Amino acid sequence: MEQRLIIGIDVGGTHTDAVLLKNRRLCRKVKIETRTDHLDLSLLEAADQILAGEDITKIDRITVSTTLSTNAIIQHKIDRVGMVISAGPGLSPSQLPHFEDLYPLSGYMNHRGIEAAPLKEQEIKEILADFRNKGIRLAGVVGKFSCRNPQHEIRIREYLDKDVDHVSLGHRMSGQLNFPRRMATTYLNTAVWPLHNRFVHEIEQFIADRRISAPVYILKADGGTFNLPASASFPGQAILSGPAASVMGTLNIVAPGEDAVVLDIGGTTTDIALFAEGAPLLEPLGVTLGGYKTLIRGLQTRPIGVGGDSVVTLSEGCLVIGPERKGPAAALGGPAPTPTDAMIVSGRLNLGDRNAAEASLQTLAGPLGYTVREAAEAIFSLTCDLIVRAVKDTLEEINSRPVYTIHEMLEGKTLIPRVVYVVGGPAGIMASELGKRLTCTAHVPEHAEVANAIGAALARTTAEVSLLADTEQGTLTIGEDGLRKTISSRFTREETIAAAREKLQEKALDFGADPDDLSVEITEDQVFSMVRDFYSTGKNIRIKAQIKPGLLFRLEEGGPT
Repeated sequence: MEQRLIIGIDVGGTHTDAVLLKNRRLCRKVKIETRTDHLDLSLLEAADQILAGEDITKIDRITVSTTLSTNAIIQHKIDRVGMVISAGPGLSPSQLPHFEDLYPLSGYMNHRGIEAAPLKEQEIKEILADFRNKGIRLAGVVGKFSCRNPQHEIRIREYLDKDVDHVSLGHRMSGQLNFPRRMATTYLNTAVWPLHNRFVHEIEQFIADRRISAPVYILKADGGTFNLPASASFPGQAILSGPAASVMGTLNIVAPGEDAVVLDIGGTTTDIALFAEGAPLLEPLGVTLGGYKTLIRGLQTRPIGVGGDSVVTLSEGCLVIGPERKGPAAALGGPAPTPTDAMIVSGRLNLGDRNAAEASLQTLAGPLGYTVREAAEAIFSLTCDLIVRAVKDTLEEINSRPVYTIHEMLEGKTLIPRVVYVVGGPAGIMASELGKRLTCTAHVPEHAEVANAIGAALARTTAEVSLLADTEQGTLTIGEDGLRKTISSRFTREETIAAAREKLQEKALDFGADPDDLSVEITEDQVFSMVRDFYSTGKNIRIKAQIKPGLLFRLEEGGPT
C-alpha cells in the first residue's frame, strides 16, 4: 500500500519542532532553534531535515501551530489598535474592556437588527483624523448587535479601509451576542494581524521554495485546523494555537475516563491544560488571554510567562521569573540568567557553557547572599512553585463552575487529577518535582519534546456557525458571515437547523475539511415566541452548529527514539 505523509510543525518562540507521520506512525522528528527574524528559514530547515530522502509529491497535508501570537500578547508586544464601537444606550463604559484608543459612535442598531440611529459621517472623519495624528494603522469595528445586522460595521469599514492597513469587523468574529467579549475578540484579532500576516507570508515562501503542492493548515485555539487563506482573515482563531497543539498531542495518549493535568513547558511560557474523564476541557463562552475575555472558541488552556528561557531578575530582594524572554540561556550565549542556566548549574542539565551559566547566576547570588549553587536551586524551586501555583489556581477556578469538555457538559463534575503529563524540552528534568508538588503521578510521554508538532499533525478541521431566524421580520441571519436573507413567516426550527448544517458544511470545506469527515453537531437549539398585545407575532429561532475537535487518527506505537 502506498505510504502517504503527514507533517506537523510547531513554531515556538524558542524552538521549531517538526514530525513526519507515515502509515499512522511517527517515523521522524526534529527540533531546531526558531529564527524569529526569518521564520521561513526555520521552516525550511525543519522541513529539509524532516523530508530528507522522502518524495514530496506524497505529502497529504502540512499543519502548522505556533505560540508566536500568544507570546506577543503575554509579553505586551502587540500592535496599537483603534477600536470604533457602536454601542447605543444601556451599557455602562465600566462594563466594557479597557482600550487605549476607543472611539464610540452615536449611530447604532437595536436588538432586532433594525437601525435605531443612523451613522454620522462627520464622526467617522474625525476618528480618521485622530488615527493619522496618532499613527494608528489597525482598526477594529464593533456594533453591539452587529451579528443581527452588520450593515453599520460594513459601512464604517468602507470609510476606514483606505487609511489603515487592516480592519477587523466584530460580526465576523462570532455570531454570539456578548458585546464586551466581541470587542475583546475583535481587538486581539486586529492586534496580532501584522504578526500573523508575516507568519502566513513566511509559510507561503517556504512552500514555494520547496515546491510543495500539499494543502497547508493552521491549528486553531479549539484544537481544530483551518487552511492558510482562512487563517489570514481570522488570526485571532490561532491565538492559542501552540497550547492547543500540546493538548491535541496529549489527547493521543490520555486514558479514557482519566482526570489529568497537561503541562507544556517551553522556552517562553508554560501552558496548562486539564482533562476530565479523558477529554480536554473547552471554554464554553471563549478563551481568556492577556486579561481579555473573548468569544474565540478554544480548548481551556492557561499560558503563564514562565519558561526555560524566562529572564530571572531581582525585585526588592526577591527572585522574579519572567514573563519576558530576552533570548536563549546565558549558557547558550543569551544576555541574562534563566531557569535553564539554573538547571545547568545545579547539574540537572548538561548543555552549553556551564561557566557562562554560573557567571550569569552570580549576579543574583551575590545580592541574595547565596552561593551560585544555592541560587540555582532557589531558581529551580521557584520555577516549579510558580507552575504548581498556577495549576492549583486553575483547578480551583474550574471546580467552581460547570465543566465543559469537547464532548459534553459534565454536570456536578469536580476535577481531581491523579496524573500530570509533562511535555516540552525540560519535561524530563521537571516532571518528577512537579508531580511531587501536585501529589500526582508524573508521566513524560514518548516524544514529549515534540508533542506540539504531533498534536498539529493529528488535528482535524473544525468550524462553527450561528443562525438566527426572525419570522416576524422575515429574516435569516448568519452572524459570522454577515449574511441576511428573506424567509417566510412560517419558517421552522427544522428548516433553520437544515440551513445551519448546510452552511457549516460549506464553511468547513472552505476551511479545507475532508468531505468524508463532516460530523455536524448542534450545540444550541432555542425557539422563543414573540408576543405583542397578547398575540403571537412570530418566532425567534437560534441555532448553533459545530464540527467538533478531534484526531484524524491515533498514532500507533513504534517510531524513532
